[in-house]
Amino acid sequence: MGDFRVFVFDLDFTIWNAGDTFCSETCPPYKWNKEGKLVDAEGRWIRLYPDVREILKKLKEHEYIIAAASRTHEPAWANDLLQLFDIDKYFTIKEIYAGEKETHILNILKKTNCSIHDLVFFDDEQRNIETVKALGVTTVHVQDGLNICTKYIEHLFKA
Repeated sequence: MGDFRVFVFDLDFTIWNAGDTFCSETCPPYKWNKEGKLVDAEGRWIRLYPDVREILKKLKEHEYIIAAASRTHEPAWANDLLQLFDIDKYFTIKEIYAGEKETHILNILKKTNCSIHDLVFFDDEQRNIETVKALGVTTVHVQDGLNICTKYIEHLFKA
């Protein structure tokens, strides 16, 4: 395992499932319904993957830098979801805007004053994994959402 200082996460299909689509395809405003589910104006259920809050909390407790890197065309909506899920507080850096993941990662490296070897990047899209891996960054292809068994995360939960 690497000695990472910075954990960078994509949002859609890594941190949350925005009703089986990208958050930029949802329909704000968002609200909590009677069943305690976060839904958009069309009733689409937007949910965090079950282990996400605990993972972010553990990373923060261990004083890792946590960053979001999202290529969304609706950054305000992604930020709304971070706040509504009450996980915004865990992210030291947010690179949330349309563009390339390479740009997001380079900006995060600049803001943290870290090297590429200090950073690990998690994303569900293979094209993003390949782009970031080409920079020399350690990457993890996330399938079915981030969880406590995800590579480079699991050590936080071992006694």
